[in-house]
Amino acid sequence: MRTFKTRPFARFAKRESIEDAALCEAVRRAGEGRIDADLGGGVIKQRIARRGGGRSGGFRTIMLFRWGALAFFVYGFAKSRRENLRRDELATYRLLADEYLSLDGASLAVAQAAGAIIEVKCDDRAIQE
Repeated sequence: MRTFKTRPFARFAKRESIEDAALCEAVRRAGEGRIDADLGGGVIKQRIARRGGGRSGGFRTIMLFRWGALAFFVYGFAKSRRENLRRDELATYRLLADEYLSLDGASLAVAQAAGAIIEVKCDDRAIQE
């Protein structure tokens, strides 16, 4: 499964010291059906542990997800700073999911070349396609 992070999410992950391995683990769990919250329209919420801590007190990520195909990390926040998304934000993420999850290989390459998305390299054996 190809996994990406948007440029804003990459800045968030760097600031919070979230490594790509943690993102790969979140995608692996989603691929196994262990989704923390299905928000509909290809949008899910997955928890990611803080370094040295557990997932319950860690970060929440918003992921655009199509099983066996694509995953895009688009937003992240600490649970201690925010509880949930507003309805208008969720509607926006659903529209974004329609766009991102329909990208073909050439379109993904263009978005990568423009720096809009960054591919997360995961062990292919860890994420079932």
